Amino acid sequence: MTQHHQFEAVIVGAGGAGLMAALHAARSAKVAVISKLYPTRSHTGTAQGGIAAALANMEEDHWEWHMYDTVKGGDYLVDQDAAEILAREAIEAVIELEHMGLPFDRTPDGRIEQRRFGGHTAEHGKRPVMRACKSADRTGHMILQTLFQNCVKQQVTFFDEYFVADLILEDNVCRGVVAMDIASGEMHVFHAKAVMLATGGFGRMFKVTSNAHSLTGDPVAAAYRRGVPLEDMEFFQFHPTGIYRMGILLSEAARGEGGVFINGQGERFMERYAPTMKDLASRDVCSRCIYLEVKAGRGIGGKDYVYLDIRPETINRYKSAPGGRTVTAHELETKLPDIIEMMRIYQGVEPMREPVPIQPTAHYAMGGIPTDSSGRVRANEGPGFVTGLFAAGESACVSVHGANRLGTNSLVDLVVFGRRGGRAMARFCQQAAFAPLPADPQAAVVAELERIRANTGQEKAGALRAEMQAIMMDNVSVFRDAGLISAAQAKVRELKERFAHVQIDDKGRRFNTDLLEAFELGCLLDLADVTASSALARTESRGAHSREDYPQRDDANWLKHTFAFAGQPSGAGLAMGEVRLAYRPVVVTKFEPKERVY
Repeated sequence: MTQHHQFEAVIVGAGGAGLMAALHAARSAKVAVISKLYPTRSHTGTAQGGIAAALANMEEDHWEWHMYDTVKGGDYLVDQDAAEILAREAIEAVIELEHMGLPFDRTPDGRIEQRRFGGHTAEHGKRPVMRACKSADRTGHMILQTLFQNCVKQQVTFFDEYFVADLILEDNVCRGVVAMDIASGEMHVFHAKAVMLATGGFGRMFKVTSNAHSLTGDPVAAAYRRGVPLEDMEFFQFHPTGIYRMGILLSEAARGEGGVFINGQGERFMERYAPTMKDLASRDVCSRCIYLEVKAGRGIGGKDYVYLDIRPETINRYKSAPGGRTVTAHELETKLPDIIEMMRIYQGVEPMREPVPIQPTAHYAMGGIPTDSSGRVRANEGPGFVTGLFAAGESACVSVHGANRLGTNSLVDLVVFGRRGGRAMARFCQQAAFAPLPADPQAAVVAELERIRANTGQEKAGALRAEMQAIMMDNVSVFRDAGLISAAQAKVRELKERFAHVQIDDKGRRFNTDLLEAFELGCLLDLADVTASSALARTESRGAHSREDYPQRDDANWLKHTFAFAGQPSGAGLAMGEVRLAYRPVVVTKFEPKERVY
């Protein structure tokens, strides 16, 4: 039996973007938030280092400088009208969080304390600047807790541990979503005037990733299967400081406090590649430099990793702490408690006396569901929109990150565009009526889930997932070329065909994670196919997309966004057929593209 609900606004995802949107939409609309996790377990809680805003509490700073860094960091694929909104409204959004009760670190005179972060500079690239507002190294956790408490206060309705598997989208009008109650296996239809997708990333398509097991892009794939395009999917950021072999993230905050990269010859190698910003160059630059050091045989012991060194003696020898000041172990333990604890737990090292093995880890999707600055989802590469459908956060692409996201800009993206999207939803709900539901809107999802449940094939989801993650990690990673990407694309499409024969052991209804993990794999395969197809077509190197066969950035031909459409939109099942690509110009307002120098 299927349960039916009706809310004016339904928000899928309970991370920072979803909660910020819910908080603002709920002031004038009846709002439900659906999440496959309990809200405070959402991935926003893992963001450690800070949230960028040009408050100028520690030194001179201006929103224009933040905008410039965002555009430059994104290798000029950033839509500059959106970047201006991000930088301008970051200041107000951070102050709003402060007024909600978020416990930011404080300066002696009571203002929000700030730290340096990669790619954030003063005077358009002249020197690092302290712009990241922080709560030790638990900033995302504090944002999540603060927003959730305020949503409860605002009487937002939560549906926790519900798995959204499909959009109800007909005649270019979004009418709601279909979800499964994970505990009971019961299907639920949510009828809505407006739907927002705010479900985070999909880094689980890669073998080594900082992303939680839940980040499988299910509603992103659902939108794609219903004919919604995906934008700039070839750009996936690899963060330079993942714990070796595990991918667990060690925040850039460690380098903001003075940590440095060291190669197998004991050199601080970033001085060669980025003489001004050194270890605080943007993430794509740092990740490529680590790969180049390893390729040149300068990994630690000739292996495929380097060191992150935060020993006080190293920081003080290189004078790499902010202002060149002397640091102590006690100061680092106070400012980086969780990071240091993870170093001890997961690598078994004592970071005050030993360097830590690190390697780049798949971290963040710059691409996603295309939106305007109010969160409205674009229907195509032209001026059209999907009525009633919104997106925000990492699952969306308003294109403030372009080809590479700056550290701390993800949390800004969540609160700025989550807030703007929530307000736009509320305005839409005030003037819109409920569009009628089609007959049996849950039918396609139920059919797909029952197909997987009843399948007697020989394929196992875990084995298929491992093959997908391995080929994506090896072939569509920090460095790529046509041969590697083509092989990955062919492998992913082979896996999609084998997915038709996937068999699960648990045939039950209640809390069937075997069934859901198989369904998630189908979503990841679709998104991996789009990623490889978009990467193969872009014959240049830009930001996180580094083609060894096309090593130069090509503004004449590629200063444009990729829009990928499903070859055969299929509803709740896999999208089969060739991925169709189209393009949209980048919005340039203040900063003409030029060479990035760090």
